[in-house]
Amino acid sequence: MIKQTVLIVAAFAIAACAQQAPQGQLANPAPAKASLATNLSGPADWNTEIPFVDMFHFSRDWISQQDGKGWGQGPKLETDAKGWVKRLAPGCWAETFVTSYDTHYPSGDYTVLYDGKGELDFGAGGPRGKEGGNGRYVVHVDSTKGHFSVRLTKTDPADPVRNIRVLIPGSEKTYKQNPFNPTFLARWKGVSALRFMDWMETNGNKVKSWAERPQIDDANWCRKGVPADVMVDLANRLGADAWFCMPIRADDDYVKNFATLVEKTLDKKLRVYLELSNEVWNPGFEQSTYAEQQGKAANLGNGFENRWRWYAVRSTQVFDAWNQAFPRARTVRVLAAQAGWSEPAKQILAFRDSAKKADALAIAPYCGYTPSPSDKPSADEVAGWSKDQIFQHMRSKVLPAVVKMVQEHKALADQHKLTLIAYEGGQHLVGIQGAENNDKLTALFTGANRDPRMGQVYSEYLKLWQQNGGGLFANFSSVAGSSKWGSWGSMEYADSTRANSPKYAALQDWARTLGQSVGTGG
Repeated sequence: MIKQTVLIVAAFAIAACAQQAPQGQLANPAPAKASLATNLSGPADWNTEIPFVDMFHFSRDWISQQDGKGWGQGPKLETDAKGWVKRLAPGCWAETFVTSYDTHYPSGDYTVLYDGKGELDFGAGGPRGKEGGNGRYVVHVDSTKGHFSVRLTKTDPADPVRNIRVLIPGSEKTYKQNPFNPTFLARWKGVSALRFMDWMETNGNKVKSWAERPQIDDANWCRKGVPADVMVDLANRLGADAWFCMPIRADDDYVKNFATLVEKTLDKKLRVYLELSNEVWNPGFEQSTYAEQQGKAANLGNGFENRWRWYAVRSTQVFDAWNQAFPRARTVRVLAAQAGWSEPAKQILAFRDSAKKADALAIAPYCGYTPSPSDKPSADEVAGWSKDQIFQHMRSKVLPAVVKMVQEHKALADQHKLTLIAYEGGQHLVGIQGAENNDKLTALFTGANRDPRMGQVYSEYLKLWQQNGGGLFANFSSVAGSSKWGSWGSMEYADSTRANSPKYAALQDWARTLGQSVGTGG
């Protein structure tokens, strides 16, 4: 969940050679030149980016409802392997949110298509009126009235309703040829790479075998993640390298099958950045606990050493499995470590010569401030600061700390002949350890993120990254609304603009100094 991820990153991340390439393939798989990449916000009904014209892909799992009972108090739903409801009990219905926010999704006439036999209704505040029949509805939506939910009121057990598509206005004739929202494509055209960590539901991922992978006809892409085919399609359309995070439990067969699919479908001019899971060094994530258990069972070390060393060993095994099916010359093998403390990187790179089997060391050099109730100054004191004080603190304290961590990891990368890259990065203003519930602090941090001066801080921050030897920089993240859990998006909503998004404007301007025409479509 986003909440957990924010607190984990706050607590731990901010605490302080290419081979000869065959003809026609890319040489130098880990270019050291600075470039702008981005992480994409994960699949959820609260995702405000709207990357697909079919908004049902990011809908919530079905909620069981029953006449006369409270919200979500219906009997347990019987669903098939894909997540579609097989039957409904008398007096019951199933409901899902397509969006759980209002205003910032398109108003207009939505086309809703489905296979099977049954009936749909469209509840909550948004939709008004419908025309339907024969597997097709036209729903008239005013997004200012509220969120958008879909209700399954009838379904035939012999031919259940399935393959529901909720198409934004104007996309019915084109959604099969282009599943992506044109605004989304225009926004990220020109980035050097797309990190699909959240799209792959990497944190806490339990998938082991290829048979368990996400697939196109899943009821939604929130439970298991976005299918590999779709991620490759997006990379091809944007001409961006693809950064994949293999599930922590994935076996070699999963990795080889994934690599085979990508080799067959990814544009031959594009690279793959390959990483095992996400922040395996981070004790707050389930994959870190799993790594420690595996390391302990293999007697690799003591305490944290178990997770770092097992991660190093398993990463190199994943790299080898991948390159049995995908060209080595187009693979950037990534070992990731903590930015605020160099010990994890030192151990990961040195253990069993793991660095010799990798191409890049990746860190997350966040530009952040995470006050808690026990800090000096305390979160309550910081909540009384002005925005002037926040920006002064970022410039005088935070940016120098970022430079120090970048320089330290750049020296390690150079020592092991690796490129230094950022798997995540950006501002990191958020209260922790209870301070996230301080409304005054949240308002201060949210306001600072919307202030033009945040764009100025970003410009300084990105130049420092570049000047101190940083290569690819994967912004975290693309588009996401602000809350007490942080203001992570470079834009807040799908209808945000450069003019009201100082972080996006600074990222775009920096990229253009590097020769990248990012966001030329809008």
